[in-house]
Amino acid sequence: MTITKDKDTKSEMNLLDVKDLKIAFGKEENVTEVVHGVDFSINKGEILGLVGESGSGKTVTGLSLLRLLSPQSATVTSKSLHLNLHGESIDLSTASQSMMQTLRGKTIAMIFQEPMSAFNPVITCGRQVIEVLTTHTDLSRDVAKSLVLDLLAEVELPDPERAYKSYPHQLSGGQLQRIMIAMAIACKPALIIADEPTTALDVTVQQSILDLLKDLNIKYGLSLLFISHDLGVIANLCDRVIVMRHGQIIERGTAKDLFAHPKDPYTQGLLACRPTLTTTGDRLPELNEYLEQSNDNDNNSTQPRETHPEHQQETLIEASNLTKRYKHASGWFTPPKYTTAVDAVSLTLQTGEVVGLVGESGCGKTTLSNLLLGLDQAETGDIQYLGKSFNTFNAKDWKRYRKSVQVVFQNPYSSLNPKMRIGQIIKEPMDIHNIHHKDDRRSAVIELLAKVGLPADSYDRLPAQFSGGQRQRIVIARALASQPRLIICDESVSALDVSIQASIINLLLDLKDQYHLSYLFISHDLRVIKFVSDRVLVMQSGKIIESGKTDQIFNNPQQAYTASLIASIPQL
Repeated sequence: MTITKDKDTKSEMNLLDVKDLKIAFGKEENVTEVVHGVDFSINKGEILGLVGESGSGKTVTGLSLLRLLSPQSATVTSKSLHLNLHGESIDLSTASQSMMQTLRGKTIAMIFQEPMSAFNPVITCGRQVIEVLTTHTDLSRDVAKSLVLDLLAEVELPDPERAYKSYPHQLSGGQLQRIMIAMAIACKPALIIADEPTTALDVTVQQSILDLLKDLNIKYGLSLLFISHDLGVIANLCDRVIVMRHGQIIERGTAKDLFAHPKDPYTQGLLACRPTLTTTGDRLPELNEYLEQSNDNDNNSTQPRETHPEHQQETLIEASNLTKRYKHASGWFTPPKYTTAVDAVSLTLQTGEVVGLVGESGCGKTTLSNLLLGLDQAETGDIQYLGKSFNTFNAKDWKRYRKSVQVVFQNPYSSLNPKMRIGQIIKEPMDIHNIHHKDDRRSAVIELLAKVGLPADSYDRLPAQFSGGQRQRIVIARALASQPRLIICDESVSALDVSIQASIINLLLDLKDQYHLSYLFISHDLRVIKFVSDRVLVMQSGKIIESGKTDQIFNNPQQAYTASLIASIPQL
């Protein structure tokens, strides 16, 4: 069989050849093509990065290689979709289902984006990894178990025996991602497709996952198709990079050349939208704005946003010595054990101030925010709002507090009632707190929609009709509906594309100036924290171990833990 290679590949036979791949969804007259004839190849032992915004066709391209798209809803065609292994060429587009079942996991493995949804919740993690081995090999169950424990140790899980016996909900996202990698390498496949495997992970966990994948690439010579919207990750891991937009490849090249000298304005715009530790100015460039500008603009330039006269600052919230513990299940004769999530934490939030809260998963960030929101109660310590203690709040005080302090959660898909119209969702806080006259609330909602960049006809639409970035804008509009003074943003931009992330960050900062809002900005992305925050709090094991002005923390960290977080940030 003759293999046609990409012009930028090596001379030897490629591991994978894809020619004129087209993917469409729908049937008969309602067919929408989402991937428009893409060509690429992957060499043996190569890491190929596939980058682009949500909806660009990255994930469906990866799924199509394993024939995981439903034939009832998707139509996949190609001139060539060949896997070349041990001198043989397999046409993945025409291979039988039994052949594909043999290839999946054994020759081509996949690491999915969301580990919690990729595991069976009622089967222990160890048994799920064993299933891969028993499906594709003749190993006995005892030998397979021993091999699985070795694999869990190889992916650097601190307690392989515990991880083996644990159910998915008993482990963190980073631990589950490592188990999924163990599952992927169990049969030593030739190719691994990794779909956003480090999205929403802490920088230190993310770096350890990337180091692990690179080590496995070197150790076993496996090839990797790495799908991500994080340009820093792509730049540090991949040998070559493909940039996709609207189902087409618009630029490709070596990682070094593409990031140093991007040719397409879209690639240049993606790089410009991404905050870095050296980004300065009041506003991040947005992709649409950047594409409309001339190509001679500086990629790292920022545009000033409209500011308003400074208001006099006052202490909005003051928390003193907050402690929160969680009790583990115990028996009649077993003394109770506790996990301390928040340990003697004190902080203040001023009006008009943005405070960044950073730390690894499990350090207590979200628990602390729940205490500040009044959604959970501290065992010890006190929280005061405008000088009045939570301990003295009555029902009216709590209602006023709920109006003044709002939250934007990480996942916009689970933050909105799927059965309610957008207008109802945003109007509800106005109804509860009696804001505006009843007849004026619809127009007030439409005005808020305009503020967050959504059209007026969004009022009568359902959440399912919006993208992730648009839903996050809706959540922000709902938070603004009660006319709050403080908004707690809990990982509110972590899983968004860099272009959408830039527009959401700019929106939040514009609204801060317009309404003199305060933000507690919780994030594991230190580049975002560096750009938005006036002060930074660093949290570890339930304690605030370091705090100070943003430049002070990033330029001269006093704690080794803080320095390690900063050092783990992927750089271009």
